Amino acid sequence: MAKEKQKTINIKNRKAEFDYFLLDKYTAGLVLTGTEIKSIRLGKASLVDTYCIILGGEVWVKNMNIAQYFYGTYNNHAARRDRKLLLNRKEINRLQNAIKSPGTTIVPTLLFIDENGRAKLDIYLAKGKHSYDKRETLKEKEDRKSIDRQFKHNY
Repeated sequence: MAKEKQKTINIKNRKAEFDYFLLDKYTAGLVLTGTEIKSIRLGKASLVDTYCIILGGEVWVKNMNIAQYFYGTYNNHAARRDRKLLLNRKEINRLQNAIKSPGTTIVPTLLFIDENGRAKLDIYLAKGKHSYDKRETLKEKEDRKSIDRQFKHNY
């Protein structure tokens, strides 16, 4: 039987791009339980206030909210538990060396399901923005919107 086309799941952390300069991108797998992956497939996850840390040579995502699965019984998971990220040793070492410098952190930006049905998380090595950098970002966004409006209006 042919595999049915599933709807794509893309859960974004919109605030990350506003609050940080995104430097290096990494795509990591997640260690999940059965009810967690079912909730993600239903789109019941959030990356608001989520961050990553490195403990004992492993990368962990903290504060990621995956809502409890509606049909889960006593097997249901805790909504905000720490989840392990799957990266290779070279990537972990690179991240560990990079976050030693002040002002850098690891920020998750996108949670998605790949073509094999596995949950993946795009994480970035990021540097924090100051308030004046945020104002510049807002100004550029407004300028792009006004140019698009003028372009649509003229044609």
